[in-house]
Amino acid sequence: MENISAGCVAVIFVNRRTADDDAGYHAAAQAMVEEAGRQPGFVGIHSVRATDGEGITISYWADEAAALAWRKNAEHAAIREQGRARWYEYYHLIVAEVRRDYQWHR
Repeated sequence: MENISAGCVAVIFVNRRTADDDAGYHAAAQAMVEEAGRQPGFVGIHSVRATDGEGITISYWADEAAALAWRKNAEHAAIREQGRARWYEYYHLIVAEVRRDYQWHR
C-alpha cells in the first residue's frame, strides 16, 4: 500500500469471529473489500486475523465524509447486520485521523 496521507481517516475494526459459517464470512469479507475499493475516497485496507478468531481490519479514507459514506453504504450495512447476527462475538470500532505515516522495506 502506498503512504497514507496525513489527515486521512483510519477506521479500526477490532473483532472476534464466531466459529459459524466460515465460507459465508470469507465471501462477505471479500465482497466488502471489493465494494470499499469502488467507493470515492477509499485509500486502502490492512487486515489480520489470529488463530483464536481475534481480528483487526483498518480501512483508510481520504476524509471523514468518505468514511461516513462507507458506513452508510447499503451493501456494507446489510453485511454489517449479518455480521452481528452470525459472524462476530463482538466488535469495537475506532475512528482516528492519521497524523504521520512511515514505511520501511527490506
